[in-house]
Amino acid sequence: MYIPGDFTLSEGYGLLSPILLYVAGMVIYAVFIFKFYRFLARKDIFELDLQKYNTLRFAFLRKTVRAIIHVFKFVLFLPILVFLWFGGLTVLLVFLAKEQPIENILLVSLTVVSSIRVTAYYTEDLSKDLAKMLPFALLGVLIVDASYFSLWNSIGVLLKLISMWKILVYYLVFLIILELALKIVSHVIRLIRPKRSEELS
Repeated sequence: MYIPGDFTLSEGYGLLSPILLYVAGMVIYAVFIFKFYRFLARKDIFELDLQKYNTLRFAFLRKTVRAIIHVFKFVLFLPILVFLWFGGLTVLLVFLAKEQPIENILLVSLTVVSSIRVTAYYTEDLSKDLAKMLPFALLGVLIVDASYFSLWNSIGVLLKLISMWKILVYYLVFLIILELALKIVSHVIRLIRPKRSEELS
């Protein structure tokens, strides 16, 4: 019976240290994606209660301030947060999509993020599934074939984004309009539903 030679601490460290690095990297990546996709897939992304500071006495002024607060929250601040996720997803797609033009990557990224936001108003479960699809697909590709990625080529593609700032501005405006439209449609549906329930009764 063959018995392996002596075990040494340095040999064990040399074999196991890369595994520990991979485990740590995978866990950090998975937790980050888990937290972030659940954040993006919510219908109301953040709970920023500025209304408590609205202590004006007159009803008209209170309603005006409430409208301004809603514009700040859902038309400006929220689309900017979504745009940041669009930026993060673009970076992930640059590493995942080999030899794809940056214009195509931006288009796919915007399409995915917009679809996530639209489905969030339909059902958050579907939105969550959609939001985690690409990031975890990237992780799967990395696990199967780590040589798939070319760091320097990906960095070169990302540097091209600087010269495409006008496209990014258009995309940000699109996300602002989309979020505003979703809020309006959601509010109209909320107003109509109770009336329908009363008519049926």
